[in-house]
Amino acid sequence: MSIWTDLTGVDFRLGHVNAGGIRTRALQAGAGEAVVFLHGTSGHLEAFVRNIPAHVAAGYACHAIDMIGHGYTTGPDYPYRIPRYVEHVLAYLDACGIDRAHFVGESLGGWVAGRLAADHPDRVSRLTLVAPGGTVANPEVMERIRTSTRRAVESDDIAFTRKRLELLMYDPAESVSDELVAVRHAIYHQPEFVKALPNLLCLQEMDNRLEDLLSPEQMARIGAPTLIVWGAENPFGDVPEAHALHRSIPGSTLEIFPECGHWPQHEHADRFNALHLEFLRGGQS
Repeated sequence: MSIWTDLTGVDFRLGHVNAGGIRTRALQAGAGEAVVFLHGTSGHLEAFVRNIPAHVAAGYACHAIDMIGHGYTTGPDYPYRIPRYVEHVLAYLDACGIDRAHFVGESLGGWVAGRLAADHPDRVSRLTLVAPGGTVANPEVMERIRTSTRRAVESDDIAFTRKRLELLMYDPAESVSDELVAVRHAIYHQPEFVKALPNLLCLQEMDNRLEDLLSPEQMARIGAPTLIVWGAENPFGDVPEAHALHRSIPGSTLEIFPECGHWPQHEHADRFNALHLEFLRGGQS
């Protein structure tokens, strides 16, 4: 299935927003309460194309953005630490006139959204963390992310880009299309992206990661109703990590998807969309 097939029937705008001086690529669609979608490390807004139509149909204004140094968003020359990501997302909200939004953060995006919810509770209505990072520092996982990403960026061989995407999935044959590989390969081989790669991977360095981890105190301060979605076969975090996160965020709900890797919103889009829309309507808290 094509990205454009996924978006069939949806009126959307794909363009750039000046977010605090950072030229930020955003896909915007729908009207109503704002839902902001944040992708993972070395990812891009296409991670959510299977979710946008259902949310637009349910009456939400969707904003899927490329975070700093990712996708086709400007990559400033400084390490992309969590406070920088949060600052950028807040600047995007301000540029779009959004006072308060629902957030869906996958992997790195969940880490950013969690920190934003802890530090800026007035800007977050409901929070959905999809296989989020940022609660542990596992050297093996960090090395896997660093090595697989560097190999895909530094080689022209598109097979390495495919392997980087397949790493995320329980069933790569079903979930990794040729088009998705081509989109990511083109992003990875922009000169600006290659130049910014050390900044983008800085959270895979132990000192940086430990300093930026979501602390128990920060997680305890998250007051927004929170839904955690985790894949039972997540290659970047075992299920006990999800349960620990659930215990740390007061009143949160945990859903574990079987036969699912690191992209529940993509691999099991129909289930995720139904679950998330029920959550947004107040069906879970």
